[in-house]
Amino acid sequence: MAALWDDVVRDEAAVREAAAAAVDAALLEGVLMRTAGQPNASDVVTYAPFTLLPSPVPRALFEQAYAVQQDFNLLVDAISQNKEFLEHTLASTIKVDDFTARLFRIHKQVLEEGLAQTVFLGINRSDYMFDCGLDGSPALKQIEINTIAASFGGLTARTVPVHGRVLQVLGRWEEASRLLPNQPAVGLAQGIATAWQLYGSPSAVVMFLVEENQRNIFDQRCVESELWNRKIRVIRKQFRDVFEKGSLDAARRLFVDGQEVAVVYYREGYVPQNYNQQNWEARLLLERSRAVKCPDIATQLAGTKKVQQELSRAGVLEQLLPAQPEAVTRLRQTFTGLYSLE
Repeated sequence: MAALWDDVVRDEAAVREAAAAAVDAALLEGVLMRTAGQPNASDVVTYAPFTLLPSPVPRALFEQAYAVQQDFNLLVDAISQNKEFLEHTLASTIKVDDFTARLFRIHKQVLEEGLAQTVFLGINRSDYMFDCGLDGSPALKQIEINTIAASFGGLTARTVPVHGRVLQVLGRWEEASRLLPNQPAVGLAQGIATAWQLYGSPSAVVMFLVEENQRNIFDQRCVESELWNRKIRVIRKQFRDVFEKGSLDAARRLFVDGQEVAVVYYREGYVPQNYNQQNWEARLLLERSRAVKCPDIATQLAGTKKVQQELSRAGVLEQLLPAQPEAVTRLRQTFTGLYSLE
């Protein structure tokens, strides 16, 4: 597959010319990030990392990845609703990993209290590599599935014309014409908008929960802009804001700074470094609320590597997806060997 660009990468002068054109195209198209020196200011920006050349994907593998994604979404949903499976699977991890243990304690506490949330939204990104067999034929193999804060859906659409310009500069007009359109931010916003509608309060807002340093803000703004275009108000808050200004009413509706929140879209909270004691308390408040969390804490736990390893064991998929043998077959075809350090 990489052989498509062999003659290109051997021509150093052509690569330098294409790289210069690519940087300008990225800035022109809005493939942007804030700088490391000023992560919270948009006065000076730089281009987000991107590949100079697009990655050729065999049509059959592309269609396979597209077809199996609904199966993965249903599987993640089934796992998130299965407390016993999560508890059994994560038992050894909880003993040695404080981060997973604290997430699970919140999950358990919310279940014991009784879920206030009735609408659930998952935005899952499945990552793959191609496994080339001895005969050279490629196979689609999943590396992981991201169930929280999966990023770059916004900038992806803007990368397509950048690759198109690079290929034009290199004289690869036919390949440029074969680039596929890709608008993930539209789909992400549609999912959030549907959750907002199902929540049922036209005056409520969507809250993007964001990190203190926000270099990747433009990727988020792409989704945010789609929501504003649907006349859905968006606010951007941090855990600190939830801790200081968040509250629940008697119906466990979530209010932050006086505004009712219909959907909490996490772009934060996925690694231990995101938490201190007040942030853990803020996370508990969010999880106890009626607001639609994307993801709720059970769905975040469903995305852990330990769960992925458990899914590769014989019979587990059949347990989670009974009476769906075709989905099980499609899912298992993407699995590869996963082994515990135990």
